[in-house]
Amino acid sequence: MGFARLLVAICALLLPAVAVAQAKEGYRPARTAWGDPDLRGTWPVQNINDAGIPLQRPAEMGERARLTDGEFAKRLERAEKSDAEYANDIHNSGTHGLADWLRTDPTGRQSSLLVSPADGRLPALTPQARALREAGRSSWKDGQTVFDWVSDLDAFDRCITRGFPAMMLPKPYNNGLRIFQSPGYVVLQMEMFGTRIVPLGQGGHWPDAVRGWNGDSRGRWEGDTLVIETTNIVTGDGATPDSYSRAASPLPGRGFATLPMSGKARVLERLTMTGPDTIAYEVTYSDPAVFTRPWTAAFDWTRDDSYQMFEYACHEGNGHVRTLIETSRRQRGLSLPARVAALPTPPGAGTNLP
Repeated sequence: MGFARLLVAICALLLPAVAVAQAKEGYRPARTAWGDPDLRGTWPVQNINDAGIPLQRPAEMGERARLTDGEFAKRLERAEKSDAEYANDIHNSGTHGLADWLRTDPTGRQSSLLVSPADGRLPALTPQARALREAGRSSWKDGQTVFDWVSDLDAFDRCITRGFPAMMLPKPYNNGLRIFQSPGYVVLQMEMFGTRIVPLGQGGHWPDAVRGWNGDSRGRWEGDTLVIETTNIVTGDGATPDSYSRAASPLPGRGFATLPMSGKARVLERLTMTGPDTIAYEVTYSDPAVFTRPWTAAFDWTRDDSYQMFEYACHEGNGHVRTLIETSRRQRGLSLPARVAALPTPPGAGTNLP
């Protein structure tokens, strides 16, 4: 029985990879004029969010990476209802083509985006990272109502970045992604917060002291697969009162808003065209100072070159931040001098992860 359970676990973990391998067999992507696999196009991942495919698998599903027929039927029924509610106006709350996407894309049957660990759930945090996360501050953190300065807000609140690799994972809106290529470079333009320029086969990473919100990405081709390794991501935590020492969370969502990031964080991405309109995307995140083991998410990007990307202005004039702070102060009847004098130091604040 022990061997049988091990075999089931291995199969559950490898199912997405097996599906990719089968799709790749016999398919050779078109080439650019200089001979690289041609990934150019627009690849929004809005369908994944609209279908409600979670990052983490429900605990009761254990190591089952795919939905049963019955579970998939319920997901499909919700999508069909959403498609039926679609209207081509500013008040639209429905979806367009979601049910068809679920029927035709293997991602539609995934029980979670996380495929490793085998239970599809994030690994445990280290004790130090757990304390920093709990002490962290953000308007995205459930229960936080006190906002006195920018140190109470994270980089997403302040319209700086969604974090990396958080920016590569589906979110509620603005899920557009466009790829450009030139000899020696691949460029990934995100609809929200930034463009990544990835040199191919060009030297080593930046010196350790040099950091960027999206890190330093270096790419290479392994056959038809683009492999991107990213290091040198901005480090810090959400507990420190020093707004210049705040990092962005590596994961999107309220529950992850205050995850810290250490200097050991490393991201490995793999992009493989599995058909003329599909890219299999896989991202592995490792930060031994925060997570007790690496984790991997995998899902498909689907081509939609009709998808339009417009300027993401976030909050013009920084009005959102000002409103949060002023409203919070007025609700508590505090003047700025009184509040500054009483500012607390959160537990664990300023503790730099290695």
